[in-house]
Amino acid sequence: MHKKNFAVILSGCGHQDGAEIHEATLALWAIHKNGADFQCYAPDIKQHHVLNHITGQEMNEQRNVLIESARIARGKIASLATFVPESADALVIPGGFGAAKNLSSYAFDGPKCMVNSDVARAIKAMHAAGKPIGALCIAPVILAKVLGNVILTIGQDPATADNLAAMGARHQPAMQGEIAIDRENRIVSTPCYMLNSRIDQIADGADNLIRAMLDLMN
Repeated sequence: MHKKNFAVILSGCGHQDGAEIHEATLALWAIHKNGADFQCYAPDIKQHHVLNHITGQEMNEQRNVLIESARIARGKIASLATFVPESADALVIPGGFGAAKNLSSYAFDGPKCMVNSDVARAIKAMHAAGKPIGALCIAPVILAKVLGNVILTIGQDPATADNLAAMGARHQPAMQGEIAIDRENRIVSTPCYMLNSRIDQIADGADNLIRAMLDLMN
């Protein structure tokens, strides 16, 4: 039987300026746990900035999103520019501020944000092909900006929910480990660290998200 293959878009390494490591790692764990496989991708671009994850202060250096993402992928990663939709059965975007700073400008521009062209291309292509798309934590804002009228969750935060609505999406409140499923658009989302969550609750959310995406393929 053909193993389902998930394309996973990373946004760096570290929740303040890149991909949230727990969310990314546990999404990869859930993919293998549920009998599927994955290929990681990231845009080959400069990070918006680099932050000290102890102090939160900006550091005077530059890093590359693809190279930083390779830390999570153990080097097995490709430039998102090379992504071919036919190579994947589903697309997953973990959260972390990298999703809002590197994959998009949401952290700075809110509903008026721009989305990286390779990220938008991958999302549009997978959506047009009817393949499931999953988003964790803050990453659903990217789907709202690219796709518009879809059902998503970012947990319970009213301001972010209002921003989703401003981009044309509909928000479904959720708690730790829970998911929102838009069956018509084949989109699954989970709030993760948009709520005050423990790492085991992140694992529950990632597992529930991947299992729901696999169900949508049947």
